[in-house]
Amino acid sequence: MQLIPKVMSTQHPDNAEAPPYAVDGVIKGDGEIIEAADVFQLGCDEQMWDSEGKDSDTHVVQKLLSNYPAYFREQKRLGRDAVITLRVPNPSIEVEMRKLLIEALQGIPIAYDVAREFYDGDIEPPIQEVILPFATNAEQVARIRDYYAHFIAGQESRTLPGGGVIRDWIGEFFPKSIRVIPLFEEREQMMDVDSIVREYLQGWEVEHQRVFLARSDPALNHGIVGAELMLKTALWKLSRMEEETGTALYPIIGAGSVPFRGHLSPVNVERAFREYPSVQTLTVQSAFKFDYPEEQVRAAIERIRARERQPAPPVDEARVNAILDKAGSEYQRQVRQLAPTIASASAHVPRRRERKLHVGLFGYGRSLAGAEDVTLPRAIAFAATLYSIGVPPELLGLAALNDDDFAYLREAYPSLGDDLSAALRFCNETRITQLLGDDYRRLFVRFAHDIDRIHEGLTTAIWAGLVQNRTSQTRHFIEEAGQIRRFLG
Repeated sequence: MQLIPKVMSTQHPDNAEAPPYAVDGVIKGDGEIIEAADVFQLGCDEQMWDSEGKDSDTHVVQKLLSNYPAYFREQKRLGRDAVITLRVPNPSIEVEMRKLLIEALQGIPIAYDVAREFYDGDIEPPIQEVILPFATNAEQVARIRDYYAHFIAGQESRTLPGGGVIRDWIGEFFPKSIRVIPLFEEREQMMDVDSIVREYLQGWEVEHQRVFLARSDPALNHGIVGAELMLKTALWKLSRMEEETGTALYPIIGAGSVPFRGHLSPVNVERAFREYPSVQTLTVQSAFKFDYPEEQVRAAIERIRARERQPAPPVDEARVNAILDKAGSEYQRQVRQLAPTIASASAHVPRRRERKLHVGLFGYGRSLAGAEDVTLPRAIAFAATLYSIGVPPELLGLAALNDDDFAYLREAYPSLGDDLSAALRFCNETRITQLLGDDYRRLFVRFAHDIDRIHEGLTTAIWAGLVQNRTSQTRHFIEEAGQIRRFLG
């Protein structure tokens, strides 16, 4: 029976605590291999391997099997019980990294050969799928699938200039095909996800298709309410399409521990079940894995794996779009206002992984109509920065909403109150009113919360250091505040 994973471990660097194999707090090199082996033993059945945002080790399968042979022979077989899934660059968007796509795809048959030798023959491919980020249309996804079939696996039948077929020289290439998982991150594509997936699957017989819905970048661009409403709409449309076509569609949600990025932690997995009942796969990111006791992490992963999917609830798309426009516009106005402060403070956020950084307007060079360019850090550093000065990013944009909007949100987004109460626990009310205005005082009343006074004191110290340009302790204070929250950003 084909494995359709439920728990995808990712390399998102949102952790406050560092694992013992990190170097000066940073996971790099073979530390990534150690982590992959560890998360499989924790119960994860999938490890995302990022060939897009970092210099990934193309020999991950070989290193896992050679460094942990007993485990992968006797307890968890790669390809059957657990898989590696590559995240590759999108050649249409990430032009400077596009040839890394070829390098990543070429490693898939190599990983297959290594696993076949290790398992003495009949195996399932250890790498069966790749994730394509920034997917905007069906053609982008089909090109990855077709390139692999024709130019990676398909090269085996080509004839060499001097005679002879490549297959006879190099051997056969397996697997013959791969599945491509589109990752949707922008509002336009999230709200039209069923049309794009339907076009991609047209004329191609498959038993199932996985679809990845981002949670961090929609929040970075539209705020927490916008991100949640986009997810709800996309999940509902995929659920309807699944019923109409008979093709099983398995959504993946990329949620982090901080409420702004999805609020999925070992102590809060029921929240994801409540908000995303139709999801098949949830991501466990670095804070989930490293900022809680191991037994708590293991138990939470087991709960996710034991859960069965439920139908997605319907949404009122007109109402969703109206709230998206209203809250998103106010969110973006406030982010532009805070951008200089964010830029100053984010330089002190500690790194947790060795990776390539992406900068630009609202992440990855995005632009807003009629707006000047605003350079922001990525979503994790963005959230870490605002929490560190006592202004949780979950609050941004909410002042534009009225009582009727909140009444609808209580139905469509039942965890909103819990999410905001959790965020406000780490706020600095003085700093919020100073930077965002007195309008936000009504949110303090609407959403009951207790404030962590130690964390509040750290945010005061961080702010004072930035204002006075005395930042020798700022990184330490940011790290300490993150450890209290159990997430960096």
